[in-house]
Order: sequence, then structure tokens, then C-alpha cells
Amino acid sequence: MKKMMLALALVSLAVGVKAQETDIPRSRYSVSTNSFWANWYISAGGDFNAAYSSQEASGLSGNPFSSKRGTFGFDVSVGKWFTPGIGLRTKMEGVWAKQVNTENDHHAFTYWNLHEDVMFDVHNLLFGYKEHRVWNLVPYVGLGVARNMSGRNYDFSYNAGLLNNFRVSKRVSLFLDVYATAVEGTFDAAAADGWAEHKKSHSRHWDKLVGASVGVTYRLGKHTWQKAPDVDALMAIHREQMEAMTLAMAELEEDNKRLRSEGKVTLPAYIPSEPAQVTEVVAPTLSVFFELGSSKIASRKDLVNLTELVNYAIENNRKVVVSGYADSRTGNADYNHQLSLRRAEMVAAELETMGVPRENIVVEAQGGVDTLTPYYYNRRATVKLQ
Repeated sequence: MKKMMLALALVSLAVGVKAQETDIPRSRYSVSTNSFWANWYISAGGDFNAAYSSQEASGLSGNPFSSKRGTFGFDVSVGKWFTPGIGLRTKMEGVWAKQVNTENDHHAFTYWNLHEDVMFDVHNLLFGYKEHRVWNLVPYVGLGVARNMSGRNYDFSYNAGLLNNFRVSKRVSLFLDVYATAVEGTFDAAAADGWAEHKKSHSRHWDKLVGASVGVTYRLGKHTWQKAPDVDALMAIHREQMEAMTLAMAELEEDNKRLRSEGKVTLPAYIPSEPAQVTEVVAPTLSVFFELGSSKIASRKDLVNLTELVNYAIENNRKVVVSGYADSRTGNADYNHQLSLRRAEMVAAELETMGVPRENIVVEAQGGVDTLTPYYYNRRATVKLQ
């Protein structure tokens, strides 16, 4: 008996691990670590930027869409997510910007800006990773080097922005990147004396670009994350499943002992030679247990326990009633009704395989219940003589 109980415990543990992926409790925020070469992506887009020069005359309109300030360009970037919420990106953008001086002096110059950004996916950080989320908001800050190719000078660039990713397919997404860049006030090659006149103003110390970029992102290699199992929840499920199996077997053994002692079990070996003399036939209600959220029988050993009842039903042409149940704590009423029906039909098919005529099997779906403790014990189908 001890060996049987140990075997049942091991079977129960294996069943819990083998449960369907959708039934395994997953941590909301933790994911399994991917390799270094996973979760890379490349992006390309076109942008529009508006310049706010350090030396511009006062009184100019601040409208970023004015031809005095705005120019077009493009950008390319490559990045990697180290976790669903934190990543790095190398981005290069250009090619035109404006040197805004006066109402009539706002000529364009060529430049490039190469910067490294630290990115924070707000949705994944606050709400947990979700592979099929349509929109992800990603604030970022970065430091880089910018070159004015017309003026032939370099400066450090300071960058910040909001990247919006919109999922199109498993590998492709569209993006809208709203950004701001600040560089030293002489970056746009303004005359040193003209810049010096405005240097006393803190905001005038910098040449600034604000812009928006739209484009396409393509994910390379493995680009999804596997949510880590919730170990505590899994261990609780395993303990309850083993407890339920142990209690079921103990209850069955007690029922068998009681009925044998009362002489009420009429099995093939004890059927009187004259059936007409039998005044009472009492057989226990037997249970077959199932995996979490499934119509797969947890242990084939449950079917062995049906052998004597099946043999009696066949030899005496008795009907057998199979009642399916589900755990009401998981799933809604409609789902649990269908699940209990599938469980009953699964056991009915096994009884038919064992020799019970299909017309002698009555199938009932009892839906979700919470009558047994622990509640995992309610995931079963019962078999009894009608």
C-alpha cells in the first residue's frame, strides 16, 4: 500500500508539470533569460525637425511647422532589449537642420547625430510583459556626438524622447518617435560673437532640435520572452493534487473495507448461484480524476478500480451512470459545463472500451462544483450503477 501511495504521489506531481501551458500559473513580471543574440531589432524612418537656435533674434514665432524652423531628414537605429522593460539603442539621424538667426536668415545646414539611448518600456514595466500588446510606450534618454558637416565642428548631444511602438505582426511594428536634442550653442556654426550675446540666458546656451520620426521596426531572431512559472503557485497546486489523490485512494479503500464487512458488495466472485435470491446490490461510487482544465485522465490507475464494477454491469446487463464535474473556482459556468461533459464522455469511452455497451452508459454533465475539499478533488467524473 505504501508503494502504491508513493507511486500515486509521483504520478500526481508529473501530471501537474505536464498540464497544458495555458494552465501553468505564470509570474506577471518575471521572464526567462534569453541569449545575448535574442531580442535585437533594426529601425528606419523619416523625420521632421524644428530648430531653436541659441542666437536667434527675439520675437520670432515659435511655430515648429514654420518654414523658418522646420526641415526633413531620416534616421536609422539598431537596438536590443535585455529585459522586456529595459533596452539600449544606437540611433543616427540627420541630414538637414536650420540655423535660425532672424526672420529672413534661417538657412539649412547638414549634420548627423549619433547617440546611445537607454530605453524603458513603461507598459512592460508597470503591467507585465504581454507578447501581443498593440501599443508600447518607451521613454528614453541618451548621450551622443553630433557633427555639423557644413561648419565642420563636433559637439556632445543630449537626447530624450518618447518612442511609441505599434505592433503589426510578430516581427514588424510601426513607430512614432517624438524627440528633443540639445547641443552647445555654437553647433549650428553661428558667429561666435552673435552667440556670445545670448549666452547669458540659460535657455539660449543651447542649440535645440525638436522633432518627430515615423518608420518601421523589424525584430531579428528570437524576439519574444517566456514568462517564468510562478513557483509558489505551482508547488501549492502539486501539494493539493497529491493530497486530493491520497484522500481519494484512502476514501476508496475505506469504502471497500466497509462494504466488504457489511456484505453488501456483490461482485462476480460472490454472485449467488441463484440470482433471484439477491435482494440488494450495493456498489460504491467510484471516481476518476482529471488534470487541471483538461479532459485528460490524471492516472490510468483510476480505471483499474472500475474493473469489478464494469464486470458486474456487463454480466448483469446493468446501466452505468457517468457524471462529470469541474472545479467551480476556475473558469466560468459555461466553460465548466462543457468541461464536465467532456470528462464524462471520456470516461464513458473508456467504459465502452472495457466492454460496457454504449446504450447501457448514461452520461451526465454536472458543471462546476465546490463540494469537496480540497477543491482540486472536484475535477473528476464519478461512475456508479443505475
